[in-house]
Amino acid sequence: MSTPEARIAIVYYSSTGNVHRLAQAFADGAADAGAQVRLRRAAELAPDAAIDSNPEWRAHLDATAHIQQATLDDLRWANGYAFGTPTRFGNVSSQLRQFLDTTGGLWEAEELANKPATGFTSSHFPHGGQEATLLSLYKTLYHWGAIVLPTGYVNYEVAAAAGGNPYGVSFVEEQAADDTHVKAVLEAARHQGERLAHTAVLLASLTDQPAAA
Repeated sequence: MSTPEARIAIVYYSSTGNVHRLAQAFADGAADAGAQVRLRRAAELAPDAAIDSNPEWRAHLDATAHIQQATLDDLRWANGYAFGTPTRFGNVSSQLRQFLDTTGGLWEAEELANKPATGFTSSHFPHGGQEATLLSLYKTLYHWGAIVLPTGYVNYEVAAAAGGNPYGVSFVEEQAADDTHVKAVLEAARHQGERLAHTAVLLASLTDQPAAA
């Protein structure tokens, strides 16, 4: 029997670009591990008036318009998931939440079960709700029957340099001008993307998941 291939769907929402950078690093890490990768963004729900009130928000939305919006077919295709969101008062952004709320049919058919899934986030301050956001996200994954893959301290040096969050990769916007912080967090995202791909292959071989068409 041939070895299964990792198929990783990275679904994220980013307003000004920080979560997007993490998503791209996840994609790079998974691809380096030999995975097929689909990088997808959650649809923007905010009105133009709100977006235009922040030039960075508008610029990022326009710059990433070429990235395909996430669909349920992306989740059906994948055998491993990474979900990214900025913190919104310690919770998942409404844009990503809306997409997750459309997965009821896949959940009922158990098409999301037994697949590894991890989360990543960004907040303005170190204590701006990162852990609460990730734990809120993981509640959905528990209901799916997915296998949550936290960062833990699997690679202690990488995890510690990135801030030591064992729940998932997290970026601190307040430290965006600190090249050391930025490089460390992006390295942690690449490492977790690679680990996700390896885990997806392992679990797919154990559960004998058929390849998606």
